[in-house]
Amino acid sequence: MRVVALFYKGNRVECPVCGSRFRKFLPYGRTNPRENALCPHCLALERHRLMWLYLQRRTDFFTAPHKLLHVAPEHCFIGRFEQLPNLDYVTADIESPLAKVKMDIHRIPFEAGTFDVAFCNHVMEHVDDDIQAMRELHRVLRPGGWAIIQSPQDATRATTLQDPAITSPADREKHYWQDDHQRLYGRDYARRLEQAGFSVTEDRFVMELPPAEADRHALPKGEIIYLCRKN
Repeated sequence: MRVVALFYKGNRVECPVCGSRFRKFLPYGRTNPRENALCPHCLALERHRLMWLYLQRRTDFFTAPHKLLHVAPEHCFIGRFEQLPNLDYVTADIESPLAKVKMDIHRIPFEAGTFDVAFCNHVMEHVDDDIQAMRELHRVLRPGGWAIIQSPQDATRATTLQDPAITSPADREKHYWQDDHQRLYGRDYARRLEQAGFSVTEDRFVMELPPAEADRHALPKGEIIYLCRKN
């Protein structure tokens, strides 16, 4: 990828995660690759660049002391989070070799109130029982703690599609957008998070940015940040 990055050098787009600049980002996606998506230097995607900016501008993540649980840790974040002196950083996943702790998110092996912050992105669409997984994240947060829990979402749907008759990889690809997804979330996603006990803020941060800035960072237009707090 570092070699590929040389051919993409330029100044039209900029990755806020690593600070690299290119004439465009790489395409990325399984069946219909998205143009201008993947940073060839740090491998950040659109959602990762959005989250980085959100953490910088809307939270005290980079400055205050936090014990952080990072489920399904993204490559572009791991090294950078490990270097932050304010973080006590724990990575976890059921199978990823990048994670330090191997765990099933339905049964998180930590005591209640262990963490100040949790990140869990693009996981809930894969698990058998998403409400139980959300409850577990809520349980291990301390009172006053917060989490960012993002998932693919079809904004045209009022309610989440989850049909036990949809089982084959082909049908899951058709209805849930990917053959290993268990559901497709609709506009009720925040309500599902609230079922787990969270107080949820639907933050439209990206829509408040100047369009030129959103374009320069190639951010996902219309994506809502789900900030989940434990009261």
